[in-house]
Amino acid sequence: MSIVNVSRPSKFDVARRTFIRNGFGSPLATLISLFVIAGLAYLGWAMLDWAILRAVWNEENVSRCGGHAGACWSVIDARHRLILFGTYPFDEHWRSTLAAIAIVVTVMVSCLPFIWRARRLAVLWVAGFATYYLLMEGSLLGLPQVTTDGWGGLSLTLFLFAAVVLLGMPMGLGLALMRRSEMPVVRWFATILIDTVRSLPLVTTLFTAAVVMPLFLPNWLEGDKIWRVIVAFAMFFAAYQAEVFRGGFQAISKGQFEAGRALGLNYWSILGRIVLPQVFRHALPSTINMIVVTFKETAIVTIIGFFDILASGKAAYGTAVWAPYYIEVLVFVAAIYWVFIFLLGQYGEYLKSRMALAAH
Repeated sequence: MSIVNVSRPSKFDVARRTFIRNGFGSPLATLISLFVIAGLAYLGWAMLDWAILRAVWNEENVSRCGGHAGACWSVIDARHRLILFGTYPFDEHWRSTLAAIAIVVTVMVSCLPFIWRARRLAVLWVAGFATYYLLMEGSLLGLPQVTTDGWGGLSLTLFLFAAVVLLGMPMGLGLALMRRSEMPVVRWFATILIDTVRSLPLVTTLFTAAVVMPLFLPNWLEGDKIWRVIVAFAMFFAAYQAEVFRGGFQAISKGQFEAGRALGLNYWSILGRIVLPQVFRHALPSTINMIVVTFKETAIVTIIGFFDILASGKAAYGTAVWAPYYIEVLVFVAAIYWVFIFLLGQYGEYLKSRMALAAH
């Protein structure tokens, strides 16, 4: 008796067959597909020609920019420090670099399944943020002090993003649980807070935290502007994330709570062992979307005086010499945003596949 080994087609083969069947299944579909492919090829060649083949790369060759030349990357060669580090002191850029690396490493390590324990995550994030602050501020390490007004560039963008997500995620979960509470006062408080914050634009929330709040607070309670902005931004994130979690809770039947009680589990055991893993699974796509949107919305802090990477990019072409090459600077900044957002999206896909396997 022979055994026939039937191998499953790869995802690439399935995609190729689907593309051929849908794109060339009829004369009209073939014509449209060829037209689209030709258009994409033309745009791709035009971008390649502008960005690489005819581009000017070095600051010394800036005189060749303009005319029939392509992209003038000379502005990046000359102004990349301003774009990446903002107003941070020039001689201390190594500290801003290490601080940005500390935040990136903290985020990357926290994505490993091994670290997914409350205590381990707490230790990791405290260590990561402490390293960032000690390097950027400097005085506690015996380095020249740089106040938060001098922080800027990529390191500030990464810090704002990581701090907002770190604070906003548990706040969002807490608000979602409060909104589901059986105590009317707690439920109404959470409902009013969530709906009020969600009804305001983010720029209004940040402007209030940065400019308006100090007018009503005593001096000892004002704190630094960056921390007020982070807390306000985190509350804004939490209000939306609470609704994401609430949708995850609504996808779970009440029978699971009753089954947990029948097994003798208390409320927190039911929540932590049975309900929350399913809530996170249902809420994951929307949560990844919220995180991606939050990373992009960090650019709004330029309005309230912070020198993030987008503001640094604008300053890079803010002189008469480099003003004509603003497109190259914005493309460079957009590429940085794209890298981080693409990696976040890919990690979200990994989590979804991992949770799907766990569910089966």
